[in-house]
Amino acid sequence: MRPLGIPTVKDRVVQMAVKLVIEPIFEADFHDCSFGFRPNRGAQDAAERIVEKVKEGNALVYDADLSSYFDTIPHDKLLSALEMRIADGSVLNLIRQWLKACAKEPNGVMVKPKGKGTPQGGVISPLLSNIYLHWFETIASLAAKAMGQAMSIVRYADDFVILAKNWVGGFLRKVESILEERMGLTVNREKTKLLNLDAERSSLTFLGYEFRKVRDRLFGTGKRYLHFGPSPKSVKRVCQEVHKHTHSRNVLLPVDVVVDRVNKLLKGWGEFYSVGYPSRVFRKVNHYVLKRMARFLNRKSQRYYRLKFADTYYGEMTHYGLYRLAWADMRRAR
Repeated sequence: MRPLGIPTVKDRVVQMAVKLVIEPIFEADFHDCSFGFRPNRGAQDAAERIVEKVKEGNALVYDADLSSYFDTIPHDKLLSALEMRIADGSVLNLIRQWLKACAKEPNGVMVKPKGKGTPQGGVISPLLSNIYLHWFETIASLAAKAMGQAMSIVRYADDFVILAKNWVGGFLRKVESILEERMGLTVNREKTKLLNLDAERSSLTFLGYEFRKVRDRLFGTGKRYLHFGPSPKSVKRVCQEVHKHTHSRNVLLPVDVVVDRVNKLLKGWGEFYSVGYPSRVFRKVNHYVLKRMARFLNRKSQRYYRLKFADTYYGEMTHYGLYRLAWADMRRAR
């Protein structure tokens, strides 16, 4: 659970107007390594960029975690970053007011931001967060060049990884120093990890994708290649959602309604994981969904459900239009 700051309707309209004006200005400056909350970019592009860099030999990964990033962005430093590209005082004043606005809790208590944070839920907050971390990318790249460190950053909003072939002594300490001392943010060292994807059983989980090197068993070469697809946690989560839709409390709903809800869930989830090698996971989820739907049908009466349109539950659910995850279909959709 995390707190959301939802602006009033009037503020949302004005925030969108300001965003439409200033976003192209900052898009011209943003680096190619950031993918979150940007036009024509998404998590799939970030995942493919990681694969590209690992295949180039950058198997060492610094997987960073920032504690409550949106809630800890210093207002003074963020406004300084904005002032470098925005000269209109009225626009800057509007943004300053949004940052300073109090939030009303459900119990009626007014909470002041105390000079930090941009509320999650605001229309302009994702852009402001990208503007601030753009300067981290810039400073970290300059520091890497000065220290002779070859590296690549892949960032999606406040989640980012740094990939390299080897680490120059003191570079990662420098990165954390930039984040904490210069940017005023907090690195969660319990969740921040240092990985080597060339090591056995080593894996990176990023944006719901799991990246790991596996041995080729199909052609018998024994070589290891990079495999990526839905993480076990993501698979568990989508199965839990399917379970909710097919729970016994919903047995009074028409079959068509439940199938429609499950279809929407599967299509969205499958589209998100339309890159990589998700076929095996897709089959696993399809099997679970079919099992849950068969159980749902049998719970709709005191006796077992009598098949009406086919000889199997698979055929029966095909008649009802139950969606099945298929990697090839997802690739065509993209």
